Parts: sequence; C-alpha cells; structure tokens
Amino acid sequence: MEHVVVVGAGQAGAALVAKLRDLGYTGRITLIGDEASAPYQRPPLSKAYLLGKLDRERLLLRPEAFWTDRRVDLRVSTRVTAIRPAERVVEIGDERLGYDALVLATGARPLALPAAIGGDLRNVFTLRTLADVDRFEPEFRPGRRLLVVGGGYIGLEAAAVAAASGLHVTVLERAERILQRVASPQTAGHFRALHARHGVEILEGAALDRLEGDDAGTVRRARLADGRVLDVDLVVVGIGVAPATDLAAAAGLAIDNGIAVDALGRTSAPDVWACGDCASFPHDGRRIRLESVPNAIDHADTVAANLLGAEKPYVPKPWFWSDQFETKLQIAGLGTGYDRVVARPGGKEGAVSFWYYAGDRLLAVDAVDDARAFMAARRMIEAGHSPDPAAVADPAVDLKTLLPAGRP
Repeated sequence: MEHVVVVGAGQAGAALVAKLRDLGYTGRITLIGDEASAPYQRPPLSKAYLLGKLDRERLLLRPEAFWTDRRVDLRVSTRVTAIRPAERVVEIGDERLGYDALVLATGARPLALPAAIGGDLRNVFTLRTLADVDRFEPEFRPGRRLLVVGGGYIGLEAAAVAAASGLHVTVLERAERILQRVASPQTAGHFRALHARHGVEILEGAALDRLEGDDAGTVRRARLADGRVLDVDLVVVGIGVAPATDLAAAAGLAIDNGIAVDALGRTSAPDVWACGDCASFPHDGRRIRLESVPNAIDHADTVAANLLGAEKPYVPKPWFWSDQFETKLQIAGLGTGYDRVVARPGGKEGAVSFWYYAGDRLLAVDAVDDARAFMAARRMIEAGHSPDPAAVADPAVDLKTLLPAGRP
C-alpha cells in the first residue's frame, strides 16, 4: 500500500493520519480538507474561541509543523469533486489523484433553515466551522436579542454562552420539550431550570413559521406558528446535523444513516473506508452513527490499524459531554430504548446523575457535575454490568461497591 488518501481534515481524518504514522506506515499520505485551516478542535469554537479565551493557534489539533514532520501532504481549501472507486481515483477539479486506500472522514454538516422561511437572511448563523464563528463574532454583543432555533445540546450550549455574555436569549423548540430526542425528561428538566435561572427564555412546543427581515435583508423578527412575533437581532440555528455522504452516494457506496461500513470500517467499495461522524457501523445488533470527538478518534484509530491488516472490529465506548454555564454534563452509554430513569443525588450541591434502564439492564447515565458517578457508570457499562436500581438511587450506597468484580 503505497498511497493513502484521506478526504476530510477534521478530528477523524487528523486522528487517522497520525495513527497511521504511529503504527509505522511509511508510505505516502494525502489529507484533504475543504476548509482554509489545518485540522482544529470544534468543541471550543462556540465557547472559548468565540469569547476570545482561546486563540486560533491553540485551536489547532496539531502545530503546523506536525504535518510536514510526519510527511503528510495536507491540502486545505481543497474540495474533492468526485470519487471513482473502480479506477481508485479521487477527482479534485481537473486533477485525478490515485490511491491504494481511500478513507472518507467527511464528518457532518449542520442542517439549515430553508431560504423560503428566511434562512438566507443576514445574521442567521450555524456554528459548526471556524469560518461560521468568525462571521458570527462581530454580531455577538451584549444587549442584542438572540433567537436560538433548536433545543438540543448544540442550541442550549449556544444559548448558555450568549446569556452569560449579556445577550437576551430565547430558545425555540418545536418538540414538546428540550432534549426530547437525546435525553430523559429528568435531564431536560434539570437544564430547563438551569437556563431559567440565567434568564434564558425557553419556548417548548413552539414551531417557527418564518423569519422576516428589513429592507437590507437582515433578520428582524421571528413569526411563530401560533401567531406570536419575536423581535430578534440575530439567529443561531441548532436543529442538528446530517452526515456528509454526497461524495459517497454519488460514487455508488451504500448509505444507511451515513456511509455504511462493516465492523472493520470498510465501505461497500473495495479499498474505500470511512470513519467518524459520517460513518454508520454495526453495534449491539443494529446500525448506529455517533457524533462525538471520542468516537471520531477511536473509530479513526481502529480503521488506521485495519488499513495495516489488524482485522480489529470496532467496539465503541460511547461517551459525550456538554458544558452549559457553570455546569458540566457527562454522558456514558446510549440511552436509546430506556423504560425508566433512576435519579441519584451527587456528593455536592446541585450534583445529580440520571441512570437509564431497560428492564434491569443499565444503558446510560447522565452525570451532572458528578465526575465520580460518570466514571463509575462508564466502567459498569463497558463491562456490561447493571447494578441494582434501588442501590443506585440510595446515596448512602457507595458506587464503588456496585462496580463489577475485578474493576477498581
């Protein structure tokens, strides 16, 4: 294998390239990204970077010299226009770049509001890329009226940063409650109360009808489906993301909630692999796709090893986090399919964890300002161990005593 081409220079693509070199691969590597920057961290974009607490250089995943030192041909501001698996070629405009192995690490793209309802007005933003945040920052000023469309983690994190910075914030969620797709009513209730204490207005079960602008095309009002009208100065759209599958689909690769890969990371095309946010893979009898930094790194590391012949199935260990105001939420496992939630008070004021069960099986835990509960839960879930719910709910029971035998 003389040449590995990686399309996508985000967290997964950067991790895969670094891992290949760490594992001793000495062949040619080309890493292609359509953004102007070298690979960088996304989570701090709408927090520390937006607030000026983290400069652009510290945002980078690796120093610029890393790519040269590791003999990686890093191509930024470069868009792959087509993949030709039968010819083992990617097209970059008129250039045809051959490969022995191709890895798609194209990530995900934010969902946008349709232009027909005002999504193309000025001061309507998504906050996914460095360029997005650079465009948003000049408008991010105390006293301005911000509407956040979407009450998931992306929207709530944006709302928290804005409210803490002195903006007047309204969150609009069309579902019956915030976090409806990703968290229990108990977790949602905790964060609803947290935002209310910081002056964020949350409107649940409230659908956006359209955004309206002034003569210059700048957003000024949000008209809701129930007839209410909100005056706004800027809008952040946080209604989710979709896997970037356009290239793969056009090349005839199998698509199933992302680029479908097997347990090793192989797509339906020979010598084409995929990892990270763009890829769906088999897990626990179903096909899933995870959007997180840990998954991007772990999946990329596994695919890198398999490119070199390891034949190692990917076994995800899902965990996530969300920072809102002074509160840290840490999530272990996947809560899909739970039928009850057990609350456990934490060791300090305001700390709590919510334990998701399906029958007697522990699926996931949301730990709010409770790192000990999070770490214990991760160990239990990764070991396939489900503690007695009654013991979990009893704060007098030390979680250490509930860990599986042989786990410290």
